[in-house]
Amino acid sequence: MVHLDLDTFFVSVERLQNSSLVGKPVLIGGGSDRGVVASCSYEARRYGVHSAMPMKLARQLCPEAVLVRGDMDRYSMYSAMVTEIISETAPVVEKASIDEHYVDLTGMDRFFGCWKWSRELRQRIVRETGLPISLGQSPNKTVSKIATGEAKPGGERQVLTGEEKPFLAPLSVRKIPMIGAKTYTMLANMGVTRVFTLQQMEAATMHRVFGANGIAIWKKANGLDDNPVTPYTEQKSIGKEQTFQQDTIDMHILRKTMLTMVDELAFELRKSGRLASCIALKIRYSNFDTHSRQLKIPYTSSERVLSEKALDLFAKLYSRRMLIRLVGVKLSGLVSGNYQTDLFNDTMEELNLSNAMDRIRTKFGARAIIRGISL
Repeated sequence: MVHLDLDTFFVSVERLQNSSLVGKPVLIGGGSDRGVVASCSYEARRYGVHSAMPMKLARQLCPEAVLVRGDMDRYSMYSAMVTEIISETAPVVEKASIDEHYVDLTGMDRFFGCWKWSRELRQRIVRETGLPISLGQSPNKTVSKIATGEAKPGGERQVLTGEEKPFLAPLSVRKIPMIGAKTYTMLANMGVTRVFTLQQMEAATMHRVFGANGIAIWKKANGLDDNPVTPYTEQKSIGKEQTFQQDTIDMHILRKTMLTMVDELAFELRKSGRLASCIALKIRYSNFDTHSRQLKIPYTSSERVLSEKALDLFAKLYSRRMLIRLVGVKLSGLVSGNYQTDLFNDTMEELNLSNAMDRIRTKFGARAIIRGISL
């Protein structure tokens, strides 16, 4: 199993456009102090800056940093280039996010040296795109992802079968996927800060303290992961349609219906940890004539961005003053990812509001809370 992760992806793309940024601390994000950091260079990280940090705090920690607005269209284009290079030769590819991929090389050892093949693929990506990328190879996804993290920046790390536990043992438990700040604090209070200590614990103890997640964490700490590589496909989509009880041209009703559907679809994306790269709108007139239009967009799951695109599509599509029987919204080109909002435009208040609404919906249902614009 191979994990490939582009190093400080947004920053690296910007450096391709502007070589003067090389070697300097760089912050990618909105220009307002109320915004957040979408990405930052390793030079900026030395000052304690990290992604999703309030921009105001980041600029206080690293006042000499160069602030770049960011261009999601460009990042999506380079992401697609990398995906195309990998997919040309890899047997099974999963696009885990805009900047990382998993490749299943099962059975290839009979024909190729998997490690040699993986290294050549990484070198080809660097050569053809100019982007730095790191790779990790091991028997499963979890260990490969951690190996990539240890190889960064621009490195390679192989963990052979049987070496998973010794490789993981000296690392901080923070390195294990699924362990966030809250879980780390609980483990630290138990005296568990290194993976080795976690490996010595009983699985039943982890289950008693953390529930089902405790078992998953214990397995990952012991290098156990049977999750398969899920083939990447642009054909995946989600959508909603609404047929009106009475055909209408009431713009308030049409707008409310579209925005409500977008809101629910955006929540569905975030809940499943996915991003969309295409939005389509469909309208059906009272005489059953049906028209649709779609638009490629940067990877997103922000209801604000998707709502703007849906309304733009409707304005271009609705060209006849005829009663409408049905409207529909479809999101496609889905990939896994957690860029839940438009980090270049949303403020911390908007991010916190969106996260709070998602928590309420997850607990009480998708219709437990809605935005006022949908009323």
